[in-house]
Amino acid sequence: MSVVLPHRFRALRHRNFRLFFAGQSLSLVGTWLQQVAMGWLTYRVTGSPLLLGVVAFSSNIGILVLGPFAGVLADRVDRRRALLVTQSLLLVQAVGLAVLTAAGRIEVWHLIGFALWLGTVSAFDIPLRQSFYVLLVEDRDDLPNAIALNSFMVNGARVIGPSLAGVLLALTGEAVAFALNALSFLAVLVAIAYVRWPATGPRGARSGWWSNWVEGFRYTFGQPPVRALLALVAVLSWTITPYSSLMPIYAADIYGGGPTTLGMLLAAAGVGALASTLYLAGRPSIVGLGRVIAAASAMAGLALAAFAYLRLLPIALLLMMLVGGGVILAAASTNTILQTIVDDRMRGRVAGFFSMAFLGVAPVGNLAAGALAKALGAPATFALNGVLCALAALWFWRRLPTIRRLLRPTYERLGLLPGET
Repeated sequence: MSVVLPHRFRALRHRNFRLFFAGQSLSLVGTWLQQVAMGWLTYRVTGSPLLLGVVAFSSNIGILVLGPFAGVLADRVDRRRALLVTQSLLLVQAVGLAVLTAAGRIEVWHLIGFALWLGTVSAFDIPLRQSFYVLLVEDRDDLPNAIALNSFMVNGARVIGPSLAGVLLALTGEAVAFALNALSFLAVLVAIAYVRWPATGPRGARSGWWSNWVEGFRYTFGQPPVRALLALVAVLSWTITPYSSLMPIYAADIYGGGPTTLGMLLAAAGVGALASTLYLAGRPSIVGLGRVIAAASAMAGLALAAFAYLRLLPIALLLMMLVGGGVILAAASTNTILQTIVDDRMRGRVAGFFSMAFLGVAPVGNLAAGALAKALGAPATFALNGVLCALAALWFWRRLPTIRRLLRPTYERLGLLPGET
């Protein structure tokens, strides 16, 4: 154990990464507090599955529309200053939610507006954060571990945040959850302020914005392995991630519970996600992740389909662990491959396209799932989405030999051991 743990957490030996890891961990717990509280507040006020989907759609549509262009910005600007701006804007959004909710003046259109604000700012914030991990670790060999630990951090918050949200919503109310999220952004701002940034200027090319975007698009989608990886991630986002926005229906109507039940269901998915990222952090290299991605995607789809019509909460919690673990393992493994093989000058743009595929497609899937749940019911929606995801995993599995062959030269150039992707 004493040998394995340092290896799993080896990126934390870098001071810059430790600072960011600590600050972002607190902020992400706050983000999950807000996400659960927004979903619960929306359903409590409206009782509408469709409006649950609309709010979730609004939270991420900015990433779908702006993500690839925001990736160009990440390659052109001072990332430290840009992050201070985006995190400050997210802080203001959380304060606005808290004030209106505490005053009893919150309405559905407010929730949709704040969700749009969140998604728009996040579209720029995410590629910035994804693209500077290379600046946080001095040893490039630790970059895959830093990316994996970032996923561990995100999913650790998925365990703590919903559980804490369930307690807070039961004892206090949504306004407290929103206020705590606002406070959590201060931790990120302090961490960014204390990071020792390399004395380098903007990393973008000298040409215009549009030509930079076209260059990034051709670089990203001109590679068949990258196209296949992003396609599978987009299917995962469309079919699996809507479970979180529709989970208030299961908590309230199917299991007859309240905020605590909702927190338990979402936290179970977070436990599975956390376990998957611990596994990923312990891997010695990215070689072999292709099969992991295919298997994890199939697991997430089949588990969601099995969960759909289940009425036993203990078994449902176990299945949600598989759903959360599968989708995050597949997405985090994809991101690890992409950020390891990408050229430094393209890092922000590739991160933007990954954000579009994973987080940007999610709002469309949420909106579609909300409409389907209204027409067919949440169980039928979950079952259909789970089957579609499993079929996509099978398609990707059959593509693996070609992907393996095409990526081999890149792996050899990077000094990785020859093997399967």
